Amino acid sequence: MKSVLIIFLVATIHHFSAKGNDRIREFTIVENDTLTYTLKLVLDEKGQPQYFFRNIFTPVCYTNECKPVHINFYWDLLGNYERFDLPKNKVLTKVDHDEFRQEDYDKLQDILAQPNSIFADLKMEDLITKGTDDLSDSVDAKTGATLKTIKNHVIDGAVYTCYTLWHIAYGTVVPEMKKIIETYQSDALLHRFLTSNNYHYQYWAMEKVMDAKGNVKKTFEPDIEKVIDGKNVFIAKNTLQRLSSDFFSGQKRQNWIWQTYERSPYALQISILKKLNTIALDESLKNNLKSALAKSNDEQISLINKILNP
Repeated sequence: MKSVLIIFLVATIHHFSAKGNDRIREFTIVENDTLTYTLKLVLDEKGQPQYFFRNIFTPVCYTNECKPVHINFYWDLLGNYERFDLPKNKVLTKVDHDEFRQEDYDKLQDILAQPNSIFADLKMEDLITKGTDDLSDSVDAKTGATLKTIKNHVIDGAVYTCYTLWHIAYGTVVPEMKKIIETYQSDALLHRFLTSNNYHYQYWAMEKVMDAKGNVKKTFEPDIEKVIDGKNVFIAKNTLQRLSSDFFSGQKRQNWIWQTYERSPYALQISILKKLNTIALDESLKNNLKSALAKSNDEQISLINKILNP
């Protein structure tokens, strides 16, 4: 009786080819001497990358038998797992050969959507009682977590499947996707990333268009404005903190930041006021700040007074 798990080693891009469809690029990933698979990059009609996917076939081995798992995984362009689906006429099963129910598939999606899963720090033998597919009582001692917590990360009767698929979703293929997308870097891609709703894309692109001092390449300044004026307050605040004070010089830009302030949620307003304390202001912006005192709360008043009376 023995258990076998696929072990994921450092992968390298071994070969590039485009087969049969000019909207898909295929990359052969070699993980070790015996494991090679194809990673696919989908392009739009203009040849711009859209997402990665992989048609997965892997054995999932329990105590005395292995069963094939057929599943398709999808990642964004930076290797962030997004979703899965199944090939036609394929299903997932549990150790007792019962087919997954819809709630099992839903739970699997929840499990795979967790990049910080406890699976990252556990070995399979930490979760399994030898000779069974049951969660081990000893997991408490190993992880400091409760058995109930561990059960939230697995599907009863499919512990191996959950563990194996999570490690595929977050395995060494992820840095390979990042290497591949670097080869597609262009101004068009950077503009697209900065104005997307995917904060991973926005952070990645900002590293390309902003230097260590917070200076932004001129052609990307309108995109940075959109990031600050966007719906994601967290990335807007982060961007404000990183930007050079020079970004806010000139009457046009200062009119813009004030207009942004007026329509922003409170948390971003506070960040804007803190940023303005580091900037040389023109008279128009000073007057706007003075006018805002009457309708401001104590925190805002304190910050505005510090700006006006350095």
